Amino acid sequence: MKIRKGDTVEVIAGDDKGLRGTVHRVIPGRAVLRGRAKKGQRQVAMDPNRTRVVVSGINLVKKHQRRTGDVRTQVGIIEREAPIHISNVALVCPHCQKATRVGYQVLETGSKVRVCKRCHQTID
Repeated sequence: MKIRKGDTVEVIAGDDKGLRGTVHRVIPGRAVLRGRAKKGQRQVAMDPNRTRVVVSGINLVKKHQRRTGDVRTQVGIIEREAPIHISNVALVCPHCQKATRVGYQVLETGSKVRVCKRCHQTID
């Protein structure tokens, strides 16, 4: 994944365009494939077009939460972050502080690291 939990990202499309935040969670897209599955089984595969991220302070929505039995839940109007599609955010390079695309480079040790396409510095 080019964007991971803990990364700082900038929104490049939508209502919150230009805002920056930290990634709380990455939700990989899963698609159910129908076809040659055995009885009672479903084939599940990764669908990159459905991958989303939850960013702090971005895409805030209001949820009207009512009381549910004896469970101690927060009641009333709750404001929380909703997932945003991964194509609408860009990683912010920690070195040049600009939104950038991500490349990969294999080091001599054999480890694969993410690289900023603007300043060519390693991100990891």
